[in-house]
Amino acid sequence: MVAATGNADTSVGHGELIKAVDHALTTHGRALLTGPAGAGKTEVVRAVAAAAEARRESVLRLAPEAADQWIPEASAAALLASVPGAALDQLSGPQRTAIALLRREADAPRAGRDHIALRLAVVEVLRTLAARQPVLLVLDNAQWLDAESTDLLRFALRLTPPRVRVLVAECVQGGAPVGEPLCGPGVPVIRVPPLGADEVAELLVRHCLPARLAGRIHQASGGNPRLALALGHSLAEAAEARDSSAHHADPLPVSGQAREVARRLLAGVPAQARRTLLLAALAARPTTSLLRRAGRPDAEAELAEAERAALVRVGEDGTVEFTAGALPTALAADAGWPERAAGHAALAAAVDDPVQAVRHRALAVDTPDQWLAAEITEAAAACRRRGQRVLAAELGLLAAERTPSWLAGEELARLVAAAEDAGWAGRADLARRAARAVLARDASSADRVRARLAVIDAAGQALGALDETFAYAMDEAAGDPSLQAAVQLRIAWKHNLSDGDPVRSRDAAAEAGRLAALGGDQTAEAMALTVRARMGRILGDTDAEEILAEALALPAPEVPLGMRNAPQYLAVRHALFDDRLADARRQLMVLLPAVQRTGSAEDVFEVLRSLTEVELRSGRCEAASAHARRALELTIEAGLSPGPAWYVAAMAEATGGSFARAAGYARRGIQASQEEQDQVFLSRNLHALGLVELATGEAAKAVATLRRVAALEAAQQVVDPSVLRWHGELAEALIAADAPGEAAGLLDRVGAVALRLGRTGVVAALDRARGLCLSAQGEADEAVHLLEATAQRFDALQLPLERGRTLLALARVERRRRRRAPARAALRAAAEVFGLAGAAPWTELAREPAPGEGGGAQAPAAAVLTEAETRLALLVSQGASNQEAAAKLFLSVKTVEARLTRIYQKLDVRSRAQLATALRTR
Repeated sequence: MVAATGNADTSVGHGELIKAVDHALTTHGRALLTGPAGAGKTEVVRAVAAAAEARRESVLRLAPEAADQWIPEASAAALLASVPGAALDQLSGPQRTAIALLRREADAPRAGRDHIALRLAVVEVLRTLAARQPVLLVLDNAQWLDAESTDLLRFALRLTPPRVRVLVAECVQGGAPVGEPLCGPGVPVIRVPPLGADEVAELLVRHCLPARLAGRIHQASGGNPRLALALGHSLAEAAEARDSSAHHADPLPVSGQAREVARRLLAGVPAQARRTLLLAALAARPTTSLLRRAGRPDAEAELAEAERAALVRVGEDGTVEFTAGALPTALAADAGWPERAAGHAALAAAVDDPVQAVRHRALAVDTPDQWLAAEITEAAAACRRRGQRVLAAELGLLAAERTPSWLAGEELARLVAAAEDAGWAGRADLARRAARAVLARDASSADRVRARLAVIDAAGQALGALDETFAYAMDEAAGDPSLQAAVQLRIAWKHNLSDGDPVRSRDAAAEAGRLAALGGDQTAEAMALTVRARMGRILGDTDAEEILAEALALPAPEVPLGMRNAPQYLAVRHALFDDRLADARRQLMVLLPAVQRTGSAEDVFEVLRSLTEVELRSGRCEAASAHARRALELTIEAGLSPGPAWYVAAMAEATGGSFARAAGYARRGIQASQEEQDQVFLSRNLHALGLVELATGEAAKAVATLRRVAALEAAQQVVDPSVLRWHGELAEALIAADAPGEAAGLLDRVGAVALRLGRTGVVAALDRARGLCLSAQGEADEAVHLLEATAQRFDALQLPLERGRTLLALARVERRRRRRAPARAALRAAAEVFGLAGAAPWTELAREPAPGEGGGAQAPAAAVLTEAETRLALLVSQGASNQEAAAKLFLSVKTVEARLTRIYQKLDVRSRAQLATALRTR
């Protein structure tokens, strides 16, 4: 079987697939395209047919519908109806008669027809067409061919000449496959693969749907394009109906078009297998043994049918996983209440987890029950202890539903607990549901505030749309300093994340700390001090470390608002900013199991994010990539805001994976952060993209991107350059874009701040850019000395990747002054550093040959001309004098002379004639 994947020009994810089909048709004359409904087979078939028509081939198309399979010879008649009349003129009388009868009376009785003549006529028509020009016979939806047409085509295709090529596309589920019998043995079978998460994001963007939902839609659709789009449109419609934007953690509505697509995917499954699939859909962790215990003795065979239809995957240990998350939702929704209740009752008796047994028992009935509600509440508490906060929230809501009306106090307590569990887990849909129920009851101000705070906590980065919730919470907290402190803390977070205003955030945190001290809440007081310290670091306040130490001195119980907001975690971030990487890593390894126990997905993500950054800066790219993958998986699974996860993935790819993938992650992170008004991670994703553009030689793009970072950081009043280190990259991009003067000014301004704050790692990064700036200004010796010293400083700081990048810069400077041996030595040293770190894309950059290796005028990628240099080089190579070039480019003659000197150095040429030859070669 031929597997094919890739990106697309014609349709998302199908570029390489179309090439694979073309190759199969060219080499074998036949190709069979398979995949589930909605996978994109028709789009591929259309693209292949269009390409054939562009080559002036004769294309015959046949695309039967479901109803056609019951009409004898309906598809054969449709095919012949598309044949040009001239191709029928050479047929014998009986053959013309047979075709005429079929075309006029496709649904008439078949007894009087000459079927032999009809078969021979089809063969003759194909031969006649092929004699004039190559023929492509395209058969889409082959699963709907009627039996008689299938027999006729099988006979005809055995006798057609090689100039008749055949492409058959059929759905993998439902009935016996017909594609292989039609095409003959040995036909290349090309399966349409599911789209990856990147391709789903691209698909959503093309259809103007929110990119931040790409991860969850990919998971729910299993990469099926039609289902992904249907889910995206359903979410957009649901958001419009409630007059708000779709939240990243909202449940995906499998309704309308999305449910119809899911039904089509499930349509080919026999009734018995469908009952087994329903049980698997209702179970939390379905396995074949569980399904057998629940009354499905033939579970393995029935699941095998579903697996052949690409609906489930069955592991070696018997675990059952649906290929698309929307399928179990659709199964449960389409089943009636009696069938679902019976399924839950069967599972309650079969599961071995007491918590799941209680859950299934509760879902098997729909009447209030005091004792059952108490059992569910105990099960929710068990989940809370296990760190299973999502399940605790779901059980809390279920317990409230099963609570009799005369126990209103218990019902309210269960709703508030469910809301807080949902807030911990980042499940905005569950938090809103519980909060609405609390606010609809006669709840105390404290309970109302707790419910509103849960909604805020579940919102993740998307705090910008919750102004009304903040206002109500503040009003209802009046008179209770502890509650007011809790609300003020969230306001401080919002000012930082959504408003990009660290000054207001710091002030709100100071007020939160005052209120917390007044209410005797030391935990909230410590968190308020933590926010003050974090904002102080951003603003360059020299007392930020003292404030953090004050927070750390307070008692540190189990933090109810999340470890990510605790002083212990900020201490880790400061260690990372200060390049104390060993300290940061050691503390993170202590925090990781602690946050996993709490059940807060956002806390676990934050620790994984910091671990990724620590490992990257330490030169352990493989470990960093593993942490980044876990962070991304957790984000999708828990429905967290995707902007931070895409930033982490972008940085891991930019260092240890692929520049192209890094750019894709960064662009999606930019869009998601913009959609959620997250200023903090908008800056970070832009920085990741700018880094990639700089590394890949796109200096002008890098300048534009990194200037956006500079503008955002200025708007956010960020002073400390160690928090997000974009300054050196922007300076390097400006130098590459022929603006060394602007780069020097930036380096002077930022360098003074970095020296004042004692940020030695930042100073070293700025000095790397300063070395390139000196080289661009003609001070090569000073540049070399500075870069050599900077490489040694990075070695002492144990920042290997920064050292490698400095050695690359040194090689570039040495090349420009035509010292090839030192340039090669620096490149080899850089390649060794990057290789040991597992920094694959940077290793490739360090393997670029020095000028003169393998072809004289061919310059390495690192010495590519800037746009300004290219314009001048073209003018001069075409005969313009320095004075003429200066006039045309609105430059001084002196600037032209200096720029021309740099061009000669980059291309290793010594005359205008050699320059013209070098440009032609390039």
